[in-house]
Amino acid sequence: MAFIDNVLQTPSYGWANSDGKLITPSLKQLYSEAFSRINVFKSKRNWIPFINWFMAICMLPFLFFFLFSYFSLPFLGAFILYAMIIMSTHGTIWFHRYSTHRAYTFSHPFWRFITQNLVLRTFPEEIYVVSHHVHHLKSDMPGDPYNSNAGIMYCMLSDVNHQSVAKNLSEEEYKKASHFLSHTGVMINSYAQYLKWGSIANPFYTVGLWILNWSFWYGIFFLIGGHGLACALFSGALFWFVLVRAFNYTGHGGGKVKHVDGIDYDRSNMSINQTRPGLFSGEWHNNHHLYPDSARAGFLPYQIDLAWIYIWTMKRLGAVSSYRDSKAHFLKRFSLNKEGKPLMATHEEVGVVE
Repeated sequence: MAFIDNVLQTPSYGWANSDGKLITPSLKQLYSEAFSRINVFKSKRNWIPFINWFMAICMLPFLFFFLFSYFSLPFLGAFILYAMIIMSTHGTIWFHRYSTHRAYTFSHPFWRFITQNLVLRTFPEEIYVVSHHVHHLKSDMPGDPYNSNAGIMYCMLSDVNHQSVAKNLSEEEYKKASHFLSHTGVMINSYAQYLKWGSIANPFYTVGLWILNWSFWYGIFFLIGGHGLACALFSGALFWFVLVRAFNYTGHGGGKVKHVDGIDYDRSNMSINQTRPGLFSGEWHNNHHLYPDSARAGFLPYQIDLAWIYIWTMKRLGAVSSYRDSKAHFLKRFSLNKEGKPLMATHEEVGVVE
């Protein structure tokens, strides 16, 4: 098998049948797989999918106190802002464009650490990064860890069912898999540690950074607005953490071809540009599939890209040393001017800004 076919842990129901067609598991199969994957009593090598859900469980008390002790309209506004824009944009900046696609580089590890911890931590980088590489190579095909053709719950439970690294990689395969995270600052296991823990990320680093991150941000939120604001924003992080999984379904048309002429230019997969994810987090998803290693995905005038604004600003401040911007290449490729209208004039090619 090719490396990319082998890097993720195959679910018990498999990716495809003997004819190569996608297997769509039942809801019972999906939940059975999920609870098997997070069972750390069965195997400590299940720790990373377990911690992924355990972090969400640890946020539930904050939600309880927000709803029943501190609820107010201003705190509700803070909840919505943090969940829908701040957490969402950070996901694009850190997990998507940097950790997965290396679309930009930092001038110093300090700025990388600051960007990594700009918001509350909700899941380990490993869960997102490795599986997202597979997603791009197998979009909407069997093996895509969040294949919208298999239904919304296939996507909602993908973080534990389909996104974990395989537990039986050879040393050479593990070296390739760990390279996906080598630039992120995540403490990476040796091959011997991988065989013991079943993960690329070191569990002590992962848990330690989580505790420090939550402690720091609870303190900051408390100093700004007391326990009420802290509980509201922790609840907002939980809301984003759960609903971001739905984007893997809706961002590929909910399993249907929904491309729109003049908006979705990549027809090699089912990804679409959606207004809310685009405006709120810079996730113009069809554009991103066209140019996955671009630090900017908002190419047309109305396609505001908050993630790109952050990266561009950090470049001007000296915190980012270089980035890739594919807007000019996009306009040239589709013969569009800056207003997104047909134009036959040429534009400069895509380049790396140093």
